Amino acid sequence: MTPLGRRTRRGRVEHPRLETRVGDVVLANPVMTASGTSGYGAELAGYVDLASLGAVVVKSLSAKPWQGNPPPRVIGTDSGMLNSVGLDNPGMAEWLTRYLPSLAATGAAVVASVWGFSVGDYKEVASQLRSAVVAGQAPRVVAVEVNISCPNVEDRRRMFAHSCEGVAAAIGATADGLQGALPIWAKLSPNVTDVTSMAAAASASGAAAVTLINTLMGLALDPATGRRRLGGGGGGLSGPAIHPVAVRAVYDCRAAWPELPIVGVGGVASAAGAAELICAGADAVQVGTATFADPKAPGRILAELLSWADAHDITDIQELKGKAHDCDGASESRSL
Repeated sequence: MTPLGRRTRRGRVEHPRLETRVGDVVLANPVMTASGTSGYGAELAGYVDLASLGAVVVKSLSAKPWQGNPPPRVIGTDSGMLNSVGLDNPGMAEWLTRYLPSLAATGAAVVASVWGFSVGDYKEVASQLRSAVVAGQAPRVVAVEVNISCPNVEDRRRMFAHSCEGVAAAIGATADGLQGALPIWAKLSPNVTDVTSMAAAASASGAAAVTLINTLMGLALDPATGRRRLGGGGGGLSGPAIHPVAVRAVYDCRAAWPELPIVGVGGVASAAGAAELICAGADAVQVGTATFADPKAPGRILAELLSWADAHDITDIQELKGKAHDCDGASESRSL
């Protein structure tokens, strides 16, 4: 066995097969970037061959430009970071004309992330993207990831992601706007009692897959002054600290809904972290916070995953998917 593949009788080196599917979307491999961590376009092209990744998931886009939160927006923690960027973005129309062309030119598969403050916002941004798809102005876009961890201006007491009704409303509105132009992935929050119920609500409302998880709610204070350290107040915790939470969410949703496509995200900084999420039941994974410290992280983790699979005698990444459920035999599944 060679370090990066098995040598056949004819001397040809065969690498482990990494191709995977998220619903109807076929990816060359399971490693993607995570929304909000790699820009809107080809910002990482100088560090990573974007076409070599499973897909590039861009920063979340709204129907109109949004300035986000005041600084400071990001602070480091002992095992990750806390951010309060506030979904700053140029708007869907600007992204389509200014950023997507350079990203598409790299040959990367693209997943557009969208968000809104209201049901109407989700429908409008999805409609804008659908119009571009129909007009042939959204090259290389293969899916839409719906970021529902946003304040709901129609019910200020809640965020869309914190109730099944909110999830259903946001996903249903996006589906209405897209009218089947692209598959929908629902990015769900871990800040709930039962993420499996949220996954079911998303699927029933038009999501072809779920992305697990978004950031955990957190707060950082300056004890000398008592002031909050982020300009927007609280923030979202990401990085290695939340990885076990992501593994648990993926595991529970795979156990509950065996046929539901799942993208795992949260604290992936190595091949072992990516493999753990796949073992828990993810069809693909996303690399996020690790990219802030190392812009090469998505490409590095992809290369490491190939080596890791080979070292563990895995010839096809599908052999690893959901392996934890085969080992414990204790999963109780339901039908969507």
